[in-house]
Amino acid sequence: MVPWRRLHSQAWWSLGLICLASLLVMGHAAFAADAKKSTPEKSTPDFGPTMRFVVVRSSAPGCEPTCPEWISAEGSIEAGTPALFKRTLKALGARKLPIVVDSPGGNVEAALTLGRLIRKNKLDIAVGKTRFVGCLPDMKNCKENDGKGARYFGDAYANGAICNSACPLMFSGGIRRVVGEWAFLGVHQITTTYIRTKLLYRTTYRMVKGKKKILSTRVVSRKNAGSYKTYEMNKPLERKLAAYLKEMGVGLGVLETMKSTPASSIQQLVPYEMLQMNLVTSLDAVDLLTAPTLCKSDPLPASCRELPAPANIAKPAGQVVANAEPAPLGLETPPATEVADMRFVLVRGSNPLCNPNCPEWISAEGMITADTAEKLRQLLDSVGDRRLPIVVSSPGGDVLGALAAGRLIRERKLDVAVARTDFIGCEPRHADCTAEDGVYNGLTVDVGGECGSACPIMLAGGVKRLVGPRAQLRVHSVGQEQKVKAYLDEMAIGPGLFTAIQLYSVERQLELDRMLKYQLTTGHQSADELTGPGICRSEPRPENCREASGAKAQASTPVKS
Repeated sequence: MVPWRRLHSQAWWSLGLICLASLLVMGHAAFAADAKKSTPEKSTPDFGPTMRFVVVRSSAPGCEPTCPEWISAEGSIEAGTPALFKRTLKALGARKLPIVVDSPGGNVEAALTLGRLIRKNKLDIAVGKTRFVGCLPDMKNCKENDGKGARYFGDAYANGAICNSACPLMFSGGIRRVVGEWAFLGVHQITTTYIRTKLLYRTTYRMVKGKKKILSTRVVSRKNAGSYKTYEMNKPLERKLAAYLKEMGVGLGVLETMKSTPASSIQQLVPYEMLQMNLVTSLDAVDLLTAPTLCKSDPLPASCRELPAPANIAKPAGQVVANAEPAPLGLETPPATEVADMRFVLVRGSNPLCNPNCPEWISAEGMITADTAEKLRQLLDSVGDRRLPIVVSSPGGDVLGALAAGRLIRERKLDVAVARTDFIGCEPRHADCTAEDGVYNGLTVDVGGECGSACPIMLAGGVKRLVGPRAQLRVHSVGQEQKVKAYLDEMAIGPGLFTAIQLYSVERQLELDRMLKYQLTTGHQSADELTGPGICRSEPRPENCREASGAKAQASTPVKS
């Protein structure tokens, strides 16, 4: 044995063995080298459990036998997460189910791989949680859902769901991408961890005519030599993420927000910002992809699956099972009540606290039609120069009719509030109901007041525009985009409303803060601001206050609760 030494980097070994066989000299040598490995990750205090993927069927009452299904993806993104996702996709075969994700983030490389898998398979994605019914993903040997045609049942909801840190990179891969008002999507700076590893190699070589010919090299030992982190994105990684976002059709505003947000915090993106960055494809929420009503449409979405009725239903002994017959007509779901065309009537507040000086308003209830504006004009002409507020409750209707009514409201400088009118004594639609002096008695009530479809367009014409906390305002695409956009610009309504109207494919209720941000409403007040019993005691007195005479002033009516 001939000992020899070789020093390399920070370590040295003394091995050495020379074996003489024929004319060959075999030798073994080892050398040490320092290796530096970088692992980009998102910094968060606790990523929690690893992301798991399960297929869930909607448990919504009445959706069977054809219900929507989705992939629930909840937990942190780790290096092995893409392999788990591939396994789920393989089990689904050709079925394309949307993904409902709830994740604090995790490994960046894995998130990029997940995003590309989602895009390759042309899947939609929404930020949301799944509330399970019966068996839970973590339960073992659960038999509660046996025989029902699916392993997991539940419903998807947005409230409190998150997609933070590296999760938005995975989210970017979706074809349709939605977050919703009550879910959270946030980004921050990437934390890169550099791990120093000391590798010891063994190289086998032979000497041929005085020259060394390497036969093999293998690692014989790995030792941790420490690590360190950086909290600024390096240029190669920045270029990589920029290329990925461009590949997914997402704006670089996402990357800029990541870079400008410290790793120790999270910058939550609001829906309108995400829309501008093209991170979301519409301002919808998770129900766009998981609502049971999806399976009532034609053609049927790919996420809907029909299950046959259970074949093992017990029956009394000897009973012959007859062919199924349609349910009697009386047991069918009754058709929706037809909404009458919008009518306008004058109403006087009937709260005894306001007598003898009470507010008056115009009640506008029903479907908006092509002649709605003309009906309103006739009533306004009948009251002369009095400026009375309009209290509207309407599911929507004709867009051009709403545009004309809104312009007439702005021309006459009228205020508008969303609420319904409770009539005292008789309802104007009843043939035997006649109003004294053409004015009905009533009270305004937020609860049950609605303004959907084309109605917000009519509301936009008001000088004051109010929607109370218990009234509902809903928007969705209504067509006539150029005319609607020009009208909203004319009414000085912010661009957010037009975007919402244009992009929501199903009706979506707007929250109060969102209405205010879009400048659709001028305040958080309800219809009481215009029709409440106390407004006629203020100075200066509002134009819609009028003093009643004699018998009317003494009338006693219930106080609105």
